Amino acid sequence: MRSPSIQTRIVALFLALVVFVQVGGLLLIDSVGEGTARRAIDEDVAAGANVFLRLREQERTRFVQAARLLSADPAFLRGISSRDPASTAQLVARYGQEIDAGLVMLVRADKIVVADTLDVGVGDPFLFPRLLESARAQGAASAMVVVRGQLFQLVVVPMQQSPIAWLAVGYAMNDAYARDMARLLRLDVSFATRLPGGDWRLQATTLPSDRTRMLLRELAADAHAAPKGRDRVTHDDVAVTRALSLPAHTDDAVMAVLQQPLSTALAPFKRLERELAWISLLVALVSLVASVMIARGVVHPVRALAGFARRMAAGDYSTIPPPPRNDEIGDLANAFRTMQAGLASREERIMNLAYRDTLTGLPNRTLFAERVDRALGLHARDAVPVAVLLMDIDQFKYVNDTLGHTVGDLLLLEVSDRLERVIAGQQATVARLGGDEFAILLPGCDADQAQRIAAEILHALEAPMMLDGHQVDVRASIGVAAAPDHGAQHSILMRRADVAMYAAKRHNLGVLAWDDRYDQHSRERLSLMSDLRNAVERDELTLFYQPKVPLGPSTELHVEALVRWQHPARGLVPPVEFIPFAEGTGYVRAITEWVLRRAMIQCAAWRRDGLPMNVAINISARDLLDARLPERFAALLAEHGCQARWFALEITESAILDDPGHAVENLMRLAALGCRLAIDDYGTGYSSLSYMRRLPVHEIKIDKSFVMNMAKDASDAMIVRSTIELAHNMGLTVVAEGVDEEAVLERLRALGCDMVQGYLLSRPLRSEEVATRMRAGELRPTATATLRIAKR
Repeated sequence: MRSPSIQTRIVALFLALVVFVQVGGLLLIDSVGEGTARRAIDEDVAAGANVFLRLREQERTRFVQAARLLSADPAFLRGISSRDPASTAQLVARYGQEIDAGLVMLVRADKIVVADTLDVGVGDPFLFPRLLESARAQGAASAMVVVRGQLFQLVVVPMQQSPIAWLAVGYAMNDAYARDMARLLRLDVSFATRLPGGDWRLQATTLPSDRTRMLLRELAADAHAAPKGRDRVTHDDVAVTRALSLPAHTDDAVMAVLQQPLSTALAPFKRLERELAWISLLVALVSLVASVMIARGVVHPVRALAGFARRMAAGDYSTIPPPPRNDEIGDLANAFRTMQAGLASREERIMNLAYRDTLTGLPNRTLFAERVDRALGLHARDAVPVAVLLMDIDQFKYVNDTLGHTVGDLLLLEVSDRLERVIAGQQATVARLGGDEFAILLPGCDADQAQRIAAEILHALEAPMMLDGHQVDVRASIGVAAAPDHGAQHSILMRRADVAMYAAKRHNLGVLAWDDRYDQHSRERLSLMSDLRNAVERDELTLFYQPKVPLGPSTELHVEALVRWQHPARGLVPPVEFIPFAEGTGYVRAITEWVLRRAMIQCAAWRRDGLPMNVAINISARDLLDARLPERFAALLAEHGCQARWFALEITESAILDDPGHAVENLMRLAALGCRLAIDDYGTGYSSLSYMRRLPVHEIKIDKSFVMNMAKDASDAMIVRSTIELAHNMGLTVVAEGVDEEAVLERLRALGCDMVQGYLLSRPLRSEEVATRMRAGELRPTATATLRIAKR
């Protein structure tokens, strides 16, 4: 059933008010004597209520200040910082007595009571959690609460510099307090409480016992019920009663009852009653006419505003609101105009936040997915190819770490701008998926066309970028997947483009289209990752040793320990297949410790058998950043009776550059133990000999990519020669790896290289083969032996 209209309710309200007032006046005149008496008493009770409320507010302020002073007391803070519950409870009780508090509670940040003077809930959640939220939001909170049947004014304040989050202080509302208030107000004062579902209970009163019982009956009958936060005046033949509803926690009811006796001297005033009756009739007629006119003036513009609001709710922000007026209705119309503009602006911003990247303004992952799905829907209908490019910026982390995130953001903005310039004029979408990952949607392009566009993108990124005074060179890897050849669903295309992108990054190809062999390779590696966790425990790893032959008159023997995985189903798995995954998961530390232990056991055995063997061991980037590596290395040396000088630890340049601070610190500690330190794969990273000079390294290993072709490539030969000369000038030993031809060996000997390693000399051998060939003189570090090996 529809409610009456506003116009009807306004007229009815006016008439109801007039009737109520006039009838009340008639009743008042009818009992003018009682009215006169009650008026005087009402004034006294009202004044008393005002004083009572003012005193209550002052007391609440005083209680809050006392609680805040206590929470800021350094001695109190130091005391409650103790972890001894007994001493904390004693301290809380003592301070509670000092501020005349009947209840003091300490509450932790997780709302658990640490201590309280009444021992009502130590270790339990705080009984009044809403007060904590109010105290957090407003700086302090208070309410009337009932604890163990006793009424308290409870104040909660947050504690800023303590592990205790809140301090709750309660002051008892008892008979003594009621008597004090009665003396000030010259009224009878009572405090009553009712818990949800329970009966009223007097907590404190100044009434005699017979009036106490009567008051409880009246409260049980809701004779003095007042809305929360309001008061109510009740008259009877005995007294005038004013009931004040006090702020309480949750649904508890707390009431203060102020009473004053009533005299019975009453006298009738019939003449005033008749005059008031005629006046009431006249006022009713005037009110009826005025209410109809006012209602019509209000309802019409309100109806217009309601229609305007409904159109806004439907999303139509172009609707023109009603014409302005110079009254409150006009103010409401202006507010609607402001709301209309604000809603339109916020909706536009929300749409941008939901579908746009906040840095570049490009579509984000959500919007890109929607556009891919839309393009695939058109493909299914019109058989138009759709291609997806997924691009990742190479070495973006180094830009952020070296030049800062501000330059990194500028780099992302420049990359997004260049991407948009490349695809300008095409029905394409460039999106930033997150971090340094971008995606490009190319409707109407197959895989070949998409690869050509990807090549254009890489070419556009090759031009150096000037960012905040820094010149930055950018390289990227792009994976290509196209529908229908590589899939017809958004998720499949994105995953396969991602697989192709990472394959391009691994093989340094720049652009690569998806192929099933890349995906199969990923699945195989994922299976290897699962098996790798059990490889050490099942003793599936084994060590091979590749000899390093000195080209000078040294009598020491050298080998490099190389780990292999003897998989029970796949056979011998080379390190390149599992070490990258071990480094990515952190399991490489367990593998490195296994290699160190086994290499030390073998080296000690060779030394006991009279072979002066030195062993080189590779250390990964994760191992180098492990602060416990030097300690574990020293412990293994002591455990197996080895000397540190028998071992060389080989570290790649990139491992040092990942975190130079921690890396150099660990290198210093390892060098202090006496072991040799070598830079492996030198020349493939970003460092230089001047940088190496500041590190405690003893040798460098020239990467095989420069050594293998040095007999044929003059550039490689020049790099090797320069590296050997500079390293010798710095007092470093030089090892050349990848020596597979006799011409390369002779060229290295002529350049003064200290040591060589490669298949021309020996492939990696098992430990027993190494010992046999060493004893047979095949791998002795002499020129004659080396030449003999070269001819084998």
